[in-house]
Amino acid sequence: MTNTTPAPDFANLPREQLETMQRAGKRIRDCYRVLGKSSSNMVGEVLRAQGDFFEWDHFPKGDVYDHITHSQYYYHAHPAESRLDIYGREHGHFHTFMRPKGMPESIKPAPLDDYKKPAGDNDALSHLIAISMDRSGFPVRLFTTNRWVTGETWYAAADVDRIIDSFDMDLSYPSWPVNVWMTAMMILFRPTIQSLLVDRDVCIKAWQADHSDANVFEDRTLEVTSFTEISVDDQIAAVEMSLKAK
Repeated sequence: MTNTTPAPDFANLPREQLETMQRAGKRIRDCYRVLGKSSSNMVGEVLRAQGDFFEWDHFPKGDVYDHITHSQYYYHAHPAESRLDIYGREHGHFHTFMRPKGMPESIKPAPLDDYKKPAGDNDALSHLIAISMDRSGFPVRLFTTNRWVTGETWYAAADVDRIIDSFDMDLSYPSWPVNVWMTAMMILFRPTIQSLLVDRDVCIKAWQADHSDANVFEDRTLEVTSFTEISVDDQIAAVEMSLKAK
């Protein structure tokens, strides 16, 4: 059973991190301002280069991959009827990843019974977080997924948390504002993502306990492992309030 992760408490975060989150919030708002001048948004920027939009397809085709930082993402959508009643309304969502060459050297895949080393030395990618978008092109939800959903290699939550520090989409393709926004979202919502990753592993452990005869990581009845509603404006306000209290 999936769980809704509560909003984190910023009171104990160090001032330096709050200030970094505050700067990330400003970058996100700058991206909205710039795209708004041409009546565009994050989703529109990613879709415009490919013409027709089809559910399940990756946009842009071939994903977005930074060959220096080894960060990666794509956008896609599921049929609305398959998700609406469970997770809430969305247009689609971004999936974000990091490949091994961008990870700290000490990070290793979780020692699962069915682990098989990929053929390529950069193929054991980790899914970081998914970002649900509404029809206006704004983020409304963050969520984590089971392994089978993206075909990732599984890493423990604590290791994925460390990997996120390296995520940086330093590219102009397919849209510089989208890549700046994507990187800044990882920073602004870092405490939220940390909580979601912890809840992801709690969910996996509980599911396995209740389904001992199945491989939980390949169980198609478990798709989303943790999720929470988000608001950029509310997150920025919470950061600023916490800074004032320091």
